Amino acid sequence: MHLTSEFLQRIAQRAGADTNTPDWTIFGQRLEQQYGHLRALLFSLYGQRADFAQQMEDIIVMAASAWLARPEALKTLDANRESNPRWFKSNQMLGGIAYVDLFAGNLQGIREKIPYFKEVGLTYLHLMPLFKCPEGGNDGGYAVSSYREVNPALGSMDELRVLANELRENGISLCLDFIFNHTSDEHEWAKRALAGDSDYRDFYYISPDRSLPDQYERQLREIFPDEHPGTFTALSRWNGEQARGWVWTTFHSYQMDLRYDNPAVFNAMVGEMLFLANVGVDVLRMDAVAFIWKQLNTICENLPEAHILIQAFNALTRVAAPSLLFKSEAIVHPNDVVKYIRPDECQLSYNPLLMALLWNTLATREVNLLAQAIATRSKIHGDCSWVNYVRCHDDIGWTFSDDDAAQLGINGFDHRQFLNRFYTGRFEGGFAQGLPFQENPKTGDCRISGMTASLAGLEKAIAEQNEFEVDLAIRRILLIHGIALSYGGIPLLYLNDELGALNDYSYLSDPDKVHDSRWVHRPKRNWLDHNLRTAKTSIQGHIYSGLKRMIGLRQSLPALSADIDLVNTQNPHVLGFAHYHATGPVVVFANFSERPQSVRATVLHELGLNWPAVDLISDHHVALNEELTLSPYQLAWLKPA
Repeated sequence: MHLTSEFLQRIAQRAGADTNTPDWTIFGQRLEQQYGHLRALLFSLYGQRADFAQQMEDIIVMAASAWLARPEALKTLDANRESNPRWFKSNQMLGGIAYVDLFAGNLQGIREKIPYFKEVGLTYLHLMPLFKCPEGGNDGGYAVSSYREVNPALGSMDELRVLANELRENGISLCLDFIFNHTSDEHEWAKRALAGDSDYRDFYYISPDRSLPDQYERQLREIFPDEHPGTFTALSRWNGEQARGWVWTTFHSYQMDLRYDNPAVFNAMVGEMLFLANVGVDVLRMDAVAFIWKQLNTICENLPEAHILIQAFNALTRVAAPSLLFKSEAIVHPNDVVKYIRPDECQLSYNPLLMALLWNTLATREVNLLAQAIATRSKIHGDCSWVNYVRCHDDIGWTFSDDDAAQLGINGFDHRQFLNRFYTGRFEGGFAQGLPFQENPKTGDCRISGMTASLAGLEKAIAEQNEFEVDLAIRRILLIHGIALSYGGIPLLYLNDELGALNDYSYLSDPDKVHDSRWVHRPKRNWLDHNLRTAKTSIQGHIYSGLKRMIGLRQSLPALSADIDLVNTQNPHVLGFAHYHATGPVVVFANFSERPQSVRATVLHELGLNWPAVDLISDHHVALNEELTLSPYQLAWLKPA
């Protein structure tokens, strides 16, 4: 769309721009490319409003001001990444995720750990919410009181800028959460709304009585039924028993949902987003994307307008901060997850199906659901990437499709009940030690909390002093991490997992955490365990050295950045997949059983895998014209010898 010189001049004047500078020329070129798309997106949401033209101008002024204030180092990064838009698809990429306080105390502590991050091989660091938030209940920092202030216990915004710059100089991109579905009830916007300010009341879904809440809740599911029933919270929580009215609180009663059918909310959040971009954030994890748009007589999840909103945010970053990427956090049905993944929406996406199916496959010892997902649900747009993880700060939800399960003769509901029993230690003979999260007695629904090592059997094996089971647990830990490392996309390591850290039950004595079992897998960094990572005979040393070997191999194998193709092993316990690349193929075989398993020579021959090979992980030569035998929980990465 061609922009008039009058319009551009007005934008420049309001933004205080010198139109004779290269910076303004670059901004104008990017704006020309994006304006028509951006206007169409916002018109579909707000075009019926009389002030739409003014909203458009205001938001462009905001983008111009943000670009002009952007540090030179970030403008250089913008140019570099515009010339290499697939930079994040490299096999060099490795993500890490941690809480600032639990891992290193504060932002200065994180800076001091940069040499360790480089030792591990990280090129991407996701720091869990570090913004100002209420004391006590704050959803682990996801109840944000200010997007422009760091939690004082962790440091300052200036310290965050320094950290972002130092990470970048060391080849590590910084990822932070963009919590844009809701704010804390202590955010300035929320405090003004609760005090009766009409402008800010319109930032939230506030109803004077139960009529609208009741209509909405007929369709809505309860996200955290243990914390508060329904989706709305009475205003009496804040304003006393005489207060009337209800406010939308999808997740927790202290998190008030923002009202995006009000364009003032969109504009305000654009300002917060571009502020964070200029601090030096490379990736924004777009929190709770499925919930951001509400519409009566729907389930208010994954609505088309949610995608339009994110695309509009994306278009503005292409103008004012082009190197910034979005990562979708959509823990929903697989059919809905992929709808957020596109170059003009979220270039990155968590892969919750892979996480869920890795744990499913360990429990069942059968690869059927995981193999089906590789064959039918792994391919996404070539300019986008999965973020593949074994565990994260959140619970494990069994997000596989019931229809997919039915194709394999599996009843989805019954199977989830089995998995819940297995991973909460209620299944006789099981190895896992996890806890239920938000167990709903009405529906039988449940999610799972627990550290990787505890869920993989290490906690139970150590308690029983069973060295054989300890060895099997270590093998399981390395196996599932090895799948994440070789699946393609960006592997993401939940820091502490590389040391085999176990469940931390100390949360049970903390009144602010005792009702949220997810704190069992949010332990403080144990620096004694950290120091054991180089002791080859220790559990920590076995896990750390095994992971480090695979990380190093991955970063030497460009093929692992290529698309993934299923290899049918014709053995229900052995997963197979391949990456084909100009540098040669890499074929992965994984035994998900505690017993040796084989792939017949005739199967290998039919697959065209009849060449001499080397297993890069064990460094052993393999003759693929013979039966391939894998030891318990063995992972093999095969390359032509």
